Amino acid sequence: MSSSNKLEPVESSPESSLESHPKRLPVRAIALLLSLIFFGFLGYQAELVLPMRPPNLSSTYTPVTQAPPSSLGSYDVLGHVVNPSDAEQLLQTEAGKEQLSPEQGAVEINQDLLTLGRDTFYRETFGNERFLTDVVGALDGPINLASITKAIVKLAGQPTTNLQVAVDRDVTLGGREFKAGTLLNTGLDIPARSLLPLGMRTELSQGKVRVGITCAFCHAAVDRQTGKILEGASNNDLDTGLILASASNSAAMFRHTGINPTQLQFGDRRYIDAQGNEAQLPDAKAVEEAVDADFLSWAPGNFDSTGTMTNNPSQNPSSYTFEAYPYGWSGHSAIGWFHGLTTLNSNVHATNSDTTTGADGSQASLGIDKETYLGILLQNASNPKFRLPNGANPAEFFDQIDPTPGEPAINEVIRMPGYPKGSPFMLDGLMASSPGLPIGQQLNAMSAWQNTLAPPPYSEAQNLQQLQQGAKVFDRAGCAECHSGRTFTNHRVISQQEVKTQPSRAPALKVFAKSFVAPKTYPNGESVPLPENPPVLPVPTDITPKSDQQRAFALNDSSGGYKVPSLIGLAVTAPYLHDGGVAASPEALQPDTTGTYQITQADQIGMAGTLMQHVLPDPAASLRMLVDRNLRKPMIEANRANADLVRSNIDGSGHNYWIDQPAGFTPEEQTAVIEFMLSLDDNPKVLPNK
Repeated sequence: MSSSNKLEPVESSPESSLESHPKRLPVRAIALLLSLIFFGFLGYQAELVLPMRPPNLSSTYTPVTQAPPSSLGSYDVLGHVVNPSDAEQLLQTEAGKEQLSPEQGAVEINQDLLTLGRDTFYRETFGNERFLTDVVGALDGPINLASITKAIVKLAGQPTTNLQVAVDRDVTLGGREFKAGTLLNTGLDIPARSLLPLGMRTELSQGKVRVGITCAFCHAAVDRQTGKILEGASNNDLDTGLILASASNSAAMFRHTGINPTQLQFGDRRYIDAQGNEAQLPDAKAVEEAVDADFLSWAPGNFDSTGTMTNNPSQNPSSYTFEAYPYGWSGHSAIGWFHGLTTLNSNVHATNSDTTTGADGSQASLGIDKETYLGILLQNASNPKFRLPNGANPAEFFDQIDPTPGEPAINEVIRMPGYPKGSPFMLDGLMASSPGLPIGQQLNAMSAWQNTLAPPPYSEAQNLQQLQQGAKVFDRAGCAECHSGRTFTNHRVISQQEVKTQPSRAPALKVFAKSFVAPKTYPNGESVPLPENPPVLPVPTDITPKSDQQRAFALNDSSGGYKVPSLIGLAVTAPYLHDGGVAASPEALQPDTTGTYQITQADQIGMAGTLMQHVLPDPAASLRMLVDRNLRKPMIEANRANADLVRSNIDGSGHNYWIDQPAGFTPEEQTAVIEFMLSLDDNPKVLPNK
């Protein structure tokens, strides 16, 4: 978040205010921390509380944020909403009770569900500690628990939005050398007086420490000025690529890069292939170096969630999800519970945080058979118990070491009807769901809770006359044709050929859609593990136009499409566009004598000059880059001159809808519309007429 974006202060008690924090962590905390280090981080937890719990509300901006309209008392029936008054009437009859029962896919939105949703958002990993630690080796490289702990202790209780971790030894990652002592800008957010990064969870099991991540890792952030947590704001400088590249077996995440290991040279490791013959796997070191090079090209704040072996990292979205459907950069999550939000939430844990979920579908989606796919993932696993023995059959070996026996992945997932084929409801045919709980309960709870989130008040929106002028400009420029309604979206998917934003991602999910079956689910009245022959429900598809569903997967339009995003929270979600390529620092632009803004710091524009240089983008300057063609052109050129951004398909192009002088707008009007867009917070003071 830019230092120029000032949020209204949160009233808090003297004990919780940042100003009252001691200059150093309390002696008891330091002693406990040293004990944790000495005993192998035994019980190491985010707030030194066992069991781990979500942050106290007093440490967040949520208490001073006006939430969206309450949905308490309503029901979500596989995407169809029944409001509280209608629900009350239906519950008077037996037929109505049946219609609103879990056996029919109905989810009651009540306070217990919201409480579970917040807890799940901060605490639930669906077991990804095993994959990230035992397979990927997240704790083996220069970014590990010891180096993270040392960096946090140096903060002396102060918050940060970018934990700088010192490399503890000379290391080469993806062809780049990092000398011991080099400070790595991780973008990890540390709340005030916290001993663990936001969204990171540790586990001690059988003497081994493991680390996993929750939704809060990417979709919550710390305010730089107050140390308060912005629930739902994207962590826009989290360097996921760097963190993954530092792992010892980041090759296990190859499907999220542009690397096809089968096109690299063979190594010494042999395995039994899909035909039952002994064969050679790709060289583990060569795969690791190539995958690391792609990861290091990622811009901070971005992650590749396509999993199709095309290097396509996109900006981490916010969780300001109320009425912001469909979800995902292309609108691919558009049906089912909570208008597709549950689908998006599942995709994180049933696809992106454990690549073993893709084994059964690897031939169809990647052209790599299951044995080879699993062999590549496991041949250099961090934990010897998970490491593929030479000459073994990968699928048989995986069945032996799988911590979730009976299900086709390491994470806690269940097969959906039609598996291994996916559907528009669950893209890879798997749903994240933990044993002992009703099907989808955690995901649905998160969806319901996320729909209560809103950005904090934007304190700079003081000039009412300017905001009113900006709203009129917003209308006159035609912005409301797409960004309409209270959440500033018409919920449509626009062809890439029309919007002309960076084309690589728009058709990326077509490989999944080629094998889709009709969307179906099990009733949420059933619990995990599933009984034999559980009942099956069809998932309605009528809540989203068919043409938009097809365009999201490039089925009716080879170029694919991008959804029209909500504009709520622009003040805390810079940089802009799906690739995050539109950005500028506060110092990059200055007005000339006519009031027209000019580039004065050319090395601080675009993703190339901001987050790639660890400079936070300024929301106002970045929006000016978005709407002014004379500023955007050199910004795109700067991005395209950066080899890493070329490699990761980020340039900030497209969305050529201008509010500048050639379009007939004055510099004053341009500034007014920017301030208006930034004011779209939890309770905007001014709304457009249209």
